[in-house]
Amino acid sequence: MSDNFSSAHPQRLLDQVRDVLRVKHYSYQTEKSYLLWIRRYIHFHHRRNSRNIGGSEINAFLTYLAVEEKVAASTQNQALSALLFLYREVLHLELDLNLDAVRAKRSRYLPTVLTPEEVKAVILHLSGVHRLVVQLLYGSG
Repeated sequence: MSDNFSSAHPQRLLDQVRDVLRVKHYSYQTEKSYLLWIRRYIHFHHRRNSRNIGGSEINAFLTYLAVEEKVAASTQNQALSALLFLYREVLHLELDLNLDAVRAKRSRYLPTVLTPEEVKAVILHLSGVHRLVVQLLYGSG
């Protein structure tokens, strides 16, 4: 009975994406992320058939993410990777992809790292359990 059901009802797009990701041994976190971005892309384009939309729609979605959602550049790149995976690996369509999308700005944030001398100065001001915890954390990298 399941054979009749599967032939009468084609597999949903997101199920196809999930199957291809698993066959290619992508991590579960990547699977969750790609499915999220593909779902958002489909909803952004009002559930139009993905086979009938392509490069310009990807540009529109990526621009929306940068301008309206103000996502980080790495987030925008992750969304693009998910969409490229959808078209290339699942739908087997080559896109005429000329990315004209507004690109998200790269973060200018630099992590603050203390020098070994600064760490020693901080540790000298601690005592007891707090000092031990900080020494263990610092010593373990």
